[in-house]
Amino acid sequence: MTIEKKLLGTSPSGGATDVADVFSTHLFTGNNVQNVINNGIDLAGEGGLVWLKPRSGNDHALFDTNRGIKKSIFTNSTGAQETAPAAYPRDLTNFNSNGFTLNQGYHTGANTNNVSSVSWTFRKKEKFFDVVTYAGNETSGRLINHSLGSVPAMIIVKQLTSASNWPVFHKDLGGSKYLDLNTSAASTNNNTRWAGNLGGHTDTQFRVGLTNVNKNGQNYVAYLFADNSSEDADDQMIKCGSYTGNGNANGPVVNLGWEPQFLITKVVNSNNWNMWDSMRGITAGSDDARLYPNLTNAEDKSEKLQLTSTGFQIKSSSISINTSGVETIYMAIRAPMMVEPEAATDVFAISQWNGTQWPSGFPVDWFFLRKAAEDTAQLHTRLMGNLELATSSSSAESNATFSSHRIFDFNDGVWNQNIGAGDYAWMWKRAKGFMDVVAYSGTGSARTQAHSLGVVPEMIWVKTRSDVDNWAVYNKTITATKFFALNNADSAVSSTSFWNNTEPTSASFTLGNASGTNASGRTYIAYLFATLDGISKVGTFVSGGSGVTVNVDCGFSNGARFVLIKALTTDSWYFWDTARGIVSGNDSRLSLDSTNAAVTNQDNIDPYSAGFTMTGSLIGNSGNPFIFYAIA
Repeated sequence: MTIEKKLLGTSPSGGATDVADVFSTHLFTGNNVQNVINNGIDLAGEGGLVWLKPRSGNDHALFDTNRGIKKSIFTNSTGAQETAPAAYPRDLTNFNSNGFTLNQGYHTGANTNNVSSVSWTFRKKEKFFDVVTYAGNETSGRLINHSLGSVPAMIIVKQLTSASNWPVFHKDLGGSKYLDLNTSAASTNNNTRWAGNLGGHTDTQFRVGLTNVNKNGQNYVAYLFADNSSEDADDQMIKCGSYTGNGNANGPVVNLGWEPQFLITKVVNSNNWNMWDSMRGITAGSDDARLYPNLTNAEDKSEKLQLTSTGFQIKSSSISINTSGVETIYMAIRAPMMVEPEAATDVFAISQWNGTQWPSGFPVDWFFLRKAAEDTAQLHTRLMGNLELATSSSSAESNATFSSHRIFDFNDGVWNQNIGAGDYAWMWKRAKGFMDVVAYSGTGSARTQAHSLGVVPEMIWVKTRSDVDNWAVYNKTITATKFFALNNADSAVSSTSFWNNTEPTSASFTLGNASGTNASGRTYIAYLFATLDGISKVGTFVSGGSGVTVNVDCGFSNGARFVLIKALTTDSWYFWDTARGIVSGNDSRLSLDSTNAAVTNQDNIDPYSAGFTMTGSLIGNSGNPFIFYAIA
């Protein structure tokens, strides 16, 4: 564990090492029997909320540790709390130290056989989220204790013992207005919910009025969400705010200071609530997967958001998210790029098709595959949805011809419908200090582009998605005065227009006006790579000449599982991996810039515990310089 990770235990946000410890979006398929959802959230020890929704329709069902298992309430309904019959082990049957357990769906439908569902899990955490249950007493202006540790920025309340609406407080509406989560109604000016005329909430108490929040003889649950705007930027996990619509397809830009993974939005006039998350799909340039807390409707893909490294932008003129001149409130949770991974297997995997999918053990953010029949490296990115690029081609993105399924609809791998038993996938997860992906639009003028890597990128691949053009590669060895093309074997080319002769920083990389990186009107995708101790290495080595082996020390303890090399002179982008064989003998060699079949009759690379060993049979004359990228 790095010193940085240890110090995070004293962070202003209450000591969470990562947003992934307190929030999860988990996709799963129902099985109508026991279904254990492992999402890494400690509900048994810390407590929290599980929000379930079948994606094809049915209720939004909420379960929390304060009320206990089998007790559900539904955001799309005014109904009172329901308790599954004691004779039937149904609904949510256990809160676990790493998630929760479902059984047959008594009401929710979330574990119906073969039904695709989503769960959002919120763990109780200071300055993030809290759950409070209380009995009403009909006292307007009553103060109720909470453990959020900061002034609540959004509060959702539900009366449990009889039918009622779901009043919502949001800091940008203030204490004299409220919305109802179960309806599309506009915000209402009324002091009866939060007694706004008596003063606001504090960091230890929240204030309630009367109607639907504090009736005598009624029991209530309240969900409290923080806003971390006043916290140190590195520790922020959640923000609540608002934007004013412009009615334009190039809508408002919201600056959070970080990329979100989850959003709830509501125009304050009469329109539905919206829920978005990056697991189900918030893509750059395509319609995004949306659910509605106030409706049982199936997921639809009818509106556009675009995530940025510093927030999000509305990319639709729809009145449901961008009514001109009208305020929209939001709650946003940060993407899991806050701490470095502790093992390479948490962020990189190579696997062969197993008859169901390519398993990874983690949510995949991008991957490439080589189909045996085509010998083309097809590259897919979560931010691009069902579109693909080819590393050996200058072509623009195209629809993924092999799949009609959502390729990334898994927490532990990827899928397609037209594969062969010998097909491999190489899969990456975005993580601080390791790798990041950024989608952006070109401007035609020199500028900087923000990223979330958290360290200085040492290699960057850029491809224009919308047009035919070569891949552009920055590498620290050739510096920002040159670029490689990933799709050909050429040596580095000098240019001031690709990176504007400016080295990247830990927060951004610089673009010139080259068509390959920043032409006006084009869309782009960028992949950023860095050295992370014991996990990945971007570096150089020099050939010792024919018959001379070179041990390349990457600082690993069990050797490299993946190695990519490129000569500074003209030669291919060769790669090897342990799944197909890095052995003391002949190895299987492929090229990113070529569709050629694997070369299997040469011994180019050997195992080496600290990294890898290159032989002179491929790397040629003594003194030939190479760049490389290796993963442990």
